Amino acid sequence: MTSRQRAGLESLSVQKCPECGASLLMRDQEHAEVVCTNCGLVVAAKLADRGPEWRAFTPEQQTKKARSGAPSTLTMHDKGLPTHIDWRDIRGSSPEKAAQLHRLRRWQNRSRVASATERKLASVLSQMHRMAAPLNLPNNILETAVLIYRNASKKHLTRGKSTQGIVAAALYLACRQCRLVRTLEELSQASGIGKLEVARNYRFLVKELDYFVPPVRRSQHVTRLSNQLELSWKAEGVTHNILQAVKGLKLTSGRGAKSVATAASYIACKLLGEHRTQREFAEAADITEVTVRNRYKEMLERLLIVVSL
Repeated sequence: MTSRQRAGLESLSVQKCPECGASLLMRDQEHAEVVCTNCGLVVAAKLADRGPEWRAFTPEQQTKKARSGAPSTLTMHDKGLPTHIDWRDIRGSSPEKAAQLHRLRRWQNRSRVASATERKLASVLSQMHRMAAPLNLPNNILETAVLIYRNASKKHLTRGKSTQGIVAAALYLACRQCRLVRTLEELSQASGIGKLEVARNYRFLVKELDYFVPPVRRSQHVTRLSNQLELSWKAEGVTHNILQAVKGLKLTSGRGAKSVATAASYIACKLLGEHRTQREFAEAADITEVTVRNRYKEMLERLLIVVSL
């Protein structure tokens, strides 16, 4: 049995012959039927051929005839499956044919966003791309954020809400779900709205959509701090070792993951001789210097680390 026949059988709901109970079914491509190889019963008939309309007998023909288009994506309002009439197709045509193609091209562009819902979605997606650009968000974050917005719009949760607020909250929720560290302050600066409004819309989406948001790990904060402060890979490795020791001593109970990761990274820089101030760490982690200093002193006392000033 070929791979194409197996694919055709996997798409069927019938996996056994209703007459004899045998599971050896064969798809007849010529007659578009599925036949039991044990008793000869025709299990299904008039099947659609989901393969290509061409045939290839050599690898060269397979490579030459194979074709594919752009994959579908949620980041476009039509999911990346539009129909385009290019202006280059009009060149060289007769005046009557060119006028007809111009008219078809104009109506085709109008029909892409025919309804108000599609126009609103196209506007929202453009805003989402604009906000994601300065944050350097990958494509999977955008896909997740668009899916969150589509679910919220389907449940009519966007009515009466600011579009920018909902988009910023969807992006922040997508970052949290995909375990990418981005702060509310960064989303507020990218969207141009207040931090409290982003947080309010974020809590609203989490509550109404019943999403599970995983907590941010300490190792993720370490990676973000290392990138912002341009620390060496040795400092990042020492920081992870310090976090493991701190976790064994149960110094992380009741303390924020961000503050613990910041203090551990500061200790690693002190041990390796990389000069960074507490203010720089506090500003990068968006916490106060007092918090960094308190966690730093606790770790030095319990880990018995001596740092020369």
